[in-house]
Amino acid sequence: MSDAPQASNPAHGQTSWPAPRQAAWKASWDGAWQALGVAHADAALFRQLVDAYDEPQRAYHTLQHLDECLAALDRERAHAERPAEIALALWFHDAVYDVRGHDNEAQSADWARDAMRAAGVAGDATDRVHALVMATRHDAQPVGTDACLLIDIDLAILGAPAARFAEYERQIRIEYAHIAPEVFEPRRRGILGSFLARDPLFLTHSMRERHEAQARINLAQALQVSTGT
Repeated sequence: MSDAPQASNPAHGQTSWPAPRQAAWKASWDGAWQALGVAHADAALFRQLVDAYDEPQRAYHTLQHLDECLAALDRERAHAERPAEIALALWFHDAVYDVRGHDNEAQSADWARDAMRAAGVAGDATDRVHALVMATRHDAQPVGTDACLLIDIDLAILGAPAARFAEYERQIRIEYAHIAPEVFEPRRRGILGSFLARDPLFLTHSMRERHEAQARINLAQALQVSTGT
């Protein structure tokens, strides 16, 4: 996984990704399960999740986003209490993604819980991963070090370099192309404005130091563009 953001999202199909990236994903997957006591991670489930992130209705919630999240966890691993649980939560957090759905996170969290139970992972770890995935609904203040770090990783795109943030905004619009501009744009302004109003935006010190300033620039500029000011 590379720290450098991609200039554009690769064409659908994991084979379009360089082999070292794909090997890094597999290492992340296997390592997380091994840390939780599962000697042999489910290779078929790994492929199922990779294929899920490559579904055609996705433009932002893709392998690119997953790769960026896993790279961020690599950088922030020293600040995690249970990095393996965060890794699995990242793998599953957008596993189900229906732009017209309202329970994507719940379905994704349940999928993670079912997979962990089937693999024989301890119940407390399973419950924590389920809660981590549910925290990505961004509808409540996360509780605990790992939840805060997970949320910061999921939102790191807000503090990406300007070109990557602009690409992210285009990708979100593609995913919601079925919504008319007069409906989408006010809703999007509300979401971006709510992030800008957070103080601080990022909950962990290291992520705040890395992303907060750029995120505020990105969000303010996006709001100016959307309002024509």
